[in-house]
Amino acid sequence: MITLDSLTKSYDDHLVVDGVSLELPSAGVTSIIGPNGAGKSTLLSMVSRLLGVDAGTVDLDGLDVHRAPSREVARRLAILRQDSHTPARITVRELVELGRHPHSKGRLTPACHAAVDAALARCDLADLDRRGLHELSGGQRQRAYVAMVLAQDTRYLLLDEPLNSLDLVHATALMQLLRTLSDEHGTSVVLVLHDINYASVHSDRIIAMRDGRVVRDGTPEEVITEEALSDVYGAPFRVHHLDGDRIAAYYR
Repeated sequence: MITLDSLTKSYDDHLVVDGVSLELPSAGVTSIIGPNGAGKSTLLSMVSRLLGVDAGTVDLDGLDVHRAPSREVARRLAILRQDSHTPARITVRELVELGRHPHSKGRLTPACHAAVDAALARCDLADLDRRGLHELSGGQRQRAYVAMVLAQDTRYLLLDEPLNSLDLVHATALMQLLRTLSDEHGTSVVLVLHDINYASVHSDRIIAMRDGRVVRDGTPEEVITEEALSDVYGAPFRVHHLDGDRIAAYYR
């Protein structure tokens, strides 16, 4: 379990995350939604220690994330950032192999090679593994970054807007893959999503943020409602029921 206690972050005089306390489960799919500027990505960056905290703590199964050795954290938690950057001429396979560094320190073992191969296959990239990142489309490149964090093989997987640049087919396939990882391997997946319908269909829990605070937290049935979404986004929504799922649509 990841326990957030009073996490706070400001930039100059602007409070971005305002004393957020949460418990993120050790399994399941948790989506964080909310309008632009709600503090979603900043919160995820503090949980993964990509960003320092002004106040508060993050406990990862008894490990203080902001005090523990980096390698210990990286063996338990993987993060996909919005703005990932790598050398331009790196190949897809070389990128995915970087996910094994916390386990191998650069010396890949047979287990590492197997994890890399599995991640490439899961992300439909096995035939592109020798291609350079600069040769890929935006969607293919995004899938390569997802494969890298999958190869890290951690209990906790944090993804910041992983559907960026993905078409409908690949976005749906990725959400189904993350659902399978959780159901079959006990992975705890935490995502920042702008598409609330992907959150609704594939999540066990949805956390909604606004103005740096958590304003709704519950199951899709509890959060994907016209009243809740209108409160979170400050705009009117209609929610429709389709084959047991809740599908939301903004309307003027």
